[in-house]
Amino acid sequence: MPERTVMESIARLVPPGSRVLDLGCGDGSLLAYLQSTRACSGYGVEIDDEKVQACLRRGVSVLQLNLEEGLNAFEDGAFDVVLQIDTLQHLRNAETMLRETARVGRIGVVAFPNFAHWPNRLAVLQGRMPVTKRLPYQWYDTPNIRVGTFADFEVLARSCGLRVEEAFGLHDGREVRLMPNLMASTAVFRFSR
Repeated sequence: MPERTVMESIARLVPPGSRVLDLGCGDGSLLAYLQSTRACSGYGVEIDDEKVQACLRRGVSVLQLNLEEGLNAFEDGAFDVVLQIDTLQHLRNAETMLRETARVGRIGVVAFPNFAHWPNRLAVLQGRMPVTKRLPYQWYDTPNIRVGTFADFEVLARSCGLRVEEAFGLHDGREVRLMPNLMASTAVFRFSR
């Protein structure tokens, strides 16, 4: 997902100078962007060997960990911001990971494909699982364990005792604030305890 306008929207949610933990950091491009534009420091967490190597080539500090095993390697409040950008939909226990995010960071930022986006709804009405730019896989070969919606996350956050501080959608690199559950292909939330 890290295209420049998306990174700018997410970076705006991260206070300058923050100590950041980027869960499922991919090639490290977002963390590198935060380091260069917002004077942030921190670590990425990634499991894929090739992506870990890409982080190292980019100069991003990265730990190779399996997020399914939790964040026990990190102390309470160790980070100012914990990012989960296109990570939550790949994890078996989203609720546990949200609680862990809130435990190790003061602020959490989550982004994921919004299954309630209108083209997805239309595909389901036509009897098909959607295949879009944000959900590019067929139902039988997707790495996503689950799909979620903008509205669903708000309910999940409340059930975890989290307070949503900012919520908006993204679509084609633009922020969507009017009816994001229907009009945005990506849901973005900033939350705290």
